[in-house]
Amino acid sequence: MAFDATVVRCLVGDLQEKIIGGRIDKIYQPEKDEITLGIRTFEESFKLTLSASSAHPRAHFTAVSKKNPQTAPLFCMLLRKHIGSGKITAVEQDGFERIIRISVESYDELGDLTTKYLIAEIMGRHSNIILTTADMKIIDCIKHVDFTVSSVRQLLPGLYYESAPAQDKTDLTDIEGTVNIDFSSPIQPADKAVLASVAGISPLTAREIVYRAFGRTDVKCGELTDNGRNKILYEIVRLSKAVKTDEFQPCMIVDTKTGKLMDFSSTPIKQYESLAEVKYFDDISVLLDEFYRTRDMRERMRQKSADLTKLLSNNIERTSKKIGILTKTLQDSKSKDKYKIYGDLLTANIYAISQGQSEIEVQNYYEESSPLVKITLDPTLTPSQNAQRYYKRYNKAKTAETEAAKQIEGARADLEYLESTLAAVETADNDSDLNAIRQELISEGYISRRQNVKKQKQAATKPMHFVSSDGFDIYVGKNNTQNDYLTLKFANSSDIWFHTKKIHGSHTVIKLGIDKEVPPSTIREAAEIAAYYSKARSSSQVPVDYTAIKNVKKPSGAKPGMVIYDNYNTIYVTPKEPQNK
Repeated sequence: MAFDATVVRCLVGDLQEKIIGGRIDKIYQPEKDEITLGIRTFEESFKLTLSASSAHPRAHFTAVSKKNPQTAPLFCMLLRKHIGSGKITAVEQDGFERIIRISVESYDELGDLTTKYLIAEIMGRHSNIILTTADMKIIDCIKHVDFTVSSVRQLLPGLYYESAPAQDKTDLTDIEGTVNIDFSSPIQPADKAVLASVAGISPLTAREIVYRAFGRTDVKCGELTDNGRNKILYEIVRLSKAVKTDEFQPCMIVDTKTGKLMDFSSTPIKQYESLAEVKYFDDISVLLDEFYRTRDMRERMRQKSADLTKLLSNNIERTSKKIGILTKTLQDSKSKDKYKIYGDLLTANIYAISQGQSEIEVQNYYEESSPLVKITLDPTLTPSQNAQRYYKRYNKAKTAETEAAKQIEGARADLEYLESTLAAVETADNDSDLNAIRQELISEGYISRRQNVKKQKQAATKPMHFVSSDGFDIYVGKNNTQNDYLTLKFANSSDIWFHTKKIHGSHTVIKLGIDKEVPPSTIREAAEIAAYYSKARSSSQVPVDYTAIKNVKKPSGAKPGMVIYDNYNTIYVTPKEPQNK
């Protein structure tokens, strides 16, 4: 993971500089695996986030305010009891591990001054937040780890805290002049060999070491000469010295084409060359807050929207199968005229049919040359009944054709609606967006009202609002109901409407004021936003149609968010997350 021991060392230095001597003013637990400490010093106040999320564990100062549960979780209440109003006396890194230990002095129930340790372990799915006494006895932890979870190390109240077992590697900060690295496997990438021997670095840093040595990252161990191995060792020693002397340059790697946040490091990264932009930061916490704000939000929204995603995916699959069955029925009904002709021919030749015949060959007067045609008969039926049997098949196929055509049209409208709603779920930013989509699905009958047990009154959500670089207001719907409101009620006839071409996504509108001349730069920015809030978010060169609102119409009886439009232009853009919300 990018959050390696070098990042922890850089962060600990920042924490030591800012919060030692500060008091813990507030403690919140906005997520089941995350706490936020409000810390007040003489100069300023800070919000420190400690997260034990399996997907994005981390620690950093934050400017983001999350909604807290009405009732504080037990772990949060316990922290308030033991370290609330406590004074932070030390912040340390445990060895060269991804472990941060915060020492807090506070008074207990008897009025005695005690020291507690708040320990944040940033170790992927094994991450945890632990509160211990001064003698390292565990008071509690945000994740309980018993024998069923780990046979190596248990983390439970009452046990004594022990650090994670050391890896069979050499710590980066213990390297002086050289280090033993096993380059014996000829097909193993050199960066993998470095990663397997040096503790405290991420795969990104291991690749950077190889890049600094050779100018590329795809070097195999079999290619290395003695000089090549020495180059790698030299770069490792150079990095070790920089980390030990706290020579950090926090940076974030951003994809040049899509603007997507790719990775981060506490040391300079050059390996991506022109494929990515490297943004440098003076403050590691500002970097981490910006990086994880989007990453963590998307992961948590993915978890919270899992039920909606499953519901919509199941309905999409069911509707697609229905369309397939109806299409086959439509294809089969194309032969309906044959049954009518057979009925007519049997009626015309009824005198020539005997009871018990299984087939008859007659002339087909409906074709020019009157060719002979064989007609299968049911021996148990009379000649007249056989003729009626074919008339019934004709009428049945005719009715099926009409009904199938109607149902296919309805099923395709349902499929379009479901896929657009799924796209809205995937781009939802918060709980309010998801709740609005749930209410919409309830009103459309996809979710039973009985399942909506919580009848909490939800505040009406509004479309997202951005301002272009030229000062024009851009609005984006977050669900189908908002799309309808934005396009059909909020926008004026001369406003400009955007939507990804044949791709499910949000309606986007440029609201025109006195100035009706919209510059090309604003058109492009609005198209980039429309592409970003669509199924094509991760693509490039996405086609986006745009036209005046007066050219957008909603068909009678159409589902929420469904419109048709004409007289449009198309622009190709790469989706880009807007920054000026």
